[in-house]
Amino acid sequence: MEKVIYLLWRDPQLDSESFGRQLRTGLAEKLVALGAHGVQVNVADDASAPGETLRQSNTKPQIEGMLSLWLDSAIQKFRSPFDEAIASVVPRMAAYLVTESQPIRNVLHPARPGERTAGFAQVAVLRRPPRLTYEAWLDLWHNSHTQVAIDTQSTFQYVQNVIVRPLSYGAPIYDAVVEECFPAEAMTDPQAFFDGVGNPEKFQRNLQGMIESVQRFIDLDKIDVVPTSQYVIKPFTGG
Repeated sequence: MEKVIYLLWRDPQLDSESFGRQLRTGLAEKLVALGAHGVQVNVADDASAPGETLRQSNTKPQIEGMLSLWLDSAIQKFRSPFDEAIASVVPRMAAYLVTESQPIRNVLHPARPGERTAGFAQVAVLRRPPRLTYEAWLDLWHNSHTQVAIDTQSTFQYVQNVIVRPLSYGAPIYDAVVEECFPAEAMTDPQAFFDGVGNPEKFQRNLQGMIESVQRFIDLDKIDVVPTSQYVIKPFTGG
């Protein structure tokens, strides 16, 4: 079983709500019919719009959505029907084989198939800074920063996807995709984001701790951050 992430771009002539509906209905249903063992849609839509101030766009045009598929095989011969289905509804997509780690599983607001997950999902696309070896970068992220992120934020789901290799022609070079689910208030309230509501000292401590930690392994002027709505169309149950 392999997990494939598709980063998606929206036709500017299509509004965000129509784009999201297109992804989570017709396209998602087709991907399930093709045999995907799990299908998740993340899209910047009206429900996630209050979080737009959190967006960081260093890829132009900016990324507007993501599909996560769990497939029997990511080999091109077997993946092609999925690629073709996705390419038929978006002007641009980039596919990546990833390894997935879930330091925080969503047990607080379990996703209901086909429905929008509570809160919002922040998708961050990362590049490894050239100053770090791959081994040092991964060690800082996984073995040091992970606990900092858990301790300083209000996340109820935390998924780390390390990119193994790009799968589609012309896919931008990225090294990881991070998914973090937050309560809805965190879209507009920094204290809610950093788990410090009503406690200014804790908020400042968590904010500073997070900033200092991420700067060790991320160049913040090269990151893409997209506030999205998460829709788990078909949960992946393992296999």
